[in-house]
Amino acid sequence: MIQLSNILLIIVTLVSIFSFSQEKNDIIQQRIEFISEQSESESLDLTDVVDQLNFYYDNPMNLNSVDTEELRELGLLTDIQIADLLLHRRLFGKFISIYEIQALQYWDLNSIYLVLPFVRVDDKLDQLHVGLKEAIKQGKFEAFLRYQTIIEDRAGYEDVPDSVKESSNSYYHGNDDRYYARLRFSYRTNLSVGITAEKDPGEQFFKGNQKNGFDFYSAHAFYKGGKYFKSLAIGDYQVQIGQGLNLWSGFAFSKTADVTNVKRSANSLKPYTSVDETRFLRGAAFEVGYGDFSLTTFGSYKGIDASIISDSLLEEQEFVSSINLTGFHRTNSEVARKNALNEIIAGSNLRYVKRNFQAGLAAVYYGYDRSYEKDTLPYNQFDFRGKSTMGLSADYSWVFRNFNFFGEMAASSYSWGMANIHGVLFSMDSRASMSLVYRNYNKNYQTFYNAGFAEGGKTQNESGLYAGLKLNLTRQFTVNTYIDVFKFPWLKYQVDGTSNGHEFMFQPSYKPRRGTEVYLRYREQRRQKNSRNSDGTITGLEDIVQRNYRFNLNFKVSESVVLKSRVEYVTINRPSSNPEDGFIITQDILFKPKSFPVDLSLRYALFDTDSYDSRIYTYENNALYVFSVPSYYYRGSRAYALVRYKFARKFDLWVRYGVSIFANRKTLGSGSEEITGNTKSDLTIQLRMKF
Repeated sequence: MIQLSNILLIIVTLVSIFSFSQEKNDIIQQRIEFISEQSESESLDLTDVVDQLNFYYDNPMNLNSVDTEELRELGLLTDIQIADLLLHRRLFGKFISIYEIQALQYWDLNSIYLVLPFVRVDDKLDQLHVGLKEAIKQGKFEAFLRYQTIIEDRAGYEDVPDSVKESSNSYYHGNDDRYYARLRFSYRTNLSVGITAEKDPGEQFFKGNQKNGFDFYSAHAFYKGGKYFKSLAIGDYQVQIGQGLNLWSGFAFSKTADVTNVKRSANSLKPYTSVDETRFLRGAAFEVGYGDFSLTTFGSYKGIDASIISDSLLEEQEFVSSINLTGFHRTNSEVARKNALNEIIAGSNLRYVKRNFQAGLAAVYYGYDRSYEKDTLPYNQFDFRGKSTMGLSADYSWVFRNFNFFGEMAASSYSWGMANIHGVLFSMDSRASMSLVYRNYNKNYQTFYNAGFAEGGKTQNESGLYAGLKLNLTRQFTVNTYIDVFKFPWLKYQVDGTSNGHEFMFQPSYKPRRGTEVYLRYREQRRQKNSRNSDGTITGLEDIVQRNYRFNLNFKVSESVVLKSRVEYVTINRPSSNPEDGFIITQDILFKPKSFPVDLSLRYALFDTDSYDSRIYTYENNALYVFSVPSYYYRGSRAYALVRYKFARKFDLWVRYGVSIFANRKTLGSGSEEITGNTKSDLTIQLRMKF
């Protein structure tokens, strides 16, 4: 018999669980911040991450029918936690209520908070295999229209005669507005048909070299749901294999404050809905399966921006000197590079999945219609040159009790470079988890579209060992910490020798009550670069040490009002330069009443850094599918207001206005992007329609 005290304990626990369950937007913001803080980039497109969480928030997965693949798509759970849930279901039968998840051995309270908005418990099993007619009948249509601009005039948009624009690369042919449109019909994750279009600032629109309107179009048709013919993609799509060494289109997490989120969870085939103009495949792909085996086969053919040069001795022979991945087509030179190089990618991925064990073999061919012959410099002499290469790989993942072993081994036919990554996640219980990852990527390993766990920007010329620890000391107090020690065996850009470094992060978090969370973060990065003190003959290496200190407070004033405060301080030290530092203070107010159709997000920030080198990246709220992670630098203040208005049940309108004022600048930016004055303001307007 269950004692009354135990029943009361369960009730209290469950009340706290539901009280603390996080809103969808908070979880999405956390995921975006995780990526942006490591990549330190302002031009992220994380549509796929948001798409998955949005879908499962509106259509919570049934814990009585969900499988390993669906749980992985959330990106919120480890494979140990997934295996724990499925084992519980096999041993004790279907979940009677959502309350049972608190009994799972390796699910800590924070994991439960994260997952609750996206799951449900239902006696009726979801229909796993749906027919095409039913999917079309029950599907939903969604449309987005977006307008963005910078208010101030910039040098590249000056009104000059067309003759000047034709003879100069300093002026843009189009206006300074960004246009975006997206139409999509979908049924759960089984069917998706859509088209996405974007015009970047400076590109022409329905005139000049863009007579077809938008500069970039992406279209797809995707179906998943058959027992043997599992999925089909036509148009633009994504393929993810293993741990990202051979092929991984789209973004992948690396080192984040979630120290157990170091393993890639590959989604073998999915539609492409973003506007990143490079990291996707275009053509057709399908997945078939029988028993425990499945085979994904794909082919892609698309144009890539590149600079073409004719051989001075052989006039008919042309080669590629550089590849441009920005996606901009604003000036004469950028337009001339558009789709100048044709890329062919084809391959297959054979997978075996048996409960807690899975393994895969993959072969991917990369080919180009012109030879790629970039300038040979000491640091890049092992990089790919030629017209084709092939990547071969084998990956595995095995959950044994409270251990998850995973890894991938890969080789490229170009110089037969090798790459290896092996890791283990293990949980002592729900209070303590640890991750270990070892990687070794040869300097001559060459595949494209890879995304292996790494310190550098490439899955190449790197070895390292990562260790992460997560402790749930109490229900309110947790600690995340990791250390990563790495080495670059060969030269790098601005690094004329073998170099090494480390990164350390320590983050304690405290949640004393409902709606309140405070955390502290210390992050230290040591990297090596060429010294700025050189006699012109030998350039030595020096250590560059960056330390970030952060205090963050989230406080829920009421059901409708949330306050978010952050203070961050950064220091940079290198022997050949004066020490630098910088700080930022941000205050956010979020007003989201349940019975009122308007949401409001406000921010005011003060910042002061010695230079661009001591910049600080901070996530900003914006319209849905707009990812704003600007870097704050120099001295000044920034404020923005974001309003979301929901009307007529089927429409959402976002309007955001932001302005930055710099106290010690007379001009902002440089070259074609230069603004005369010390103010820069931005405007975003977006409309969503759902039917």
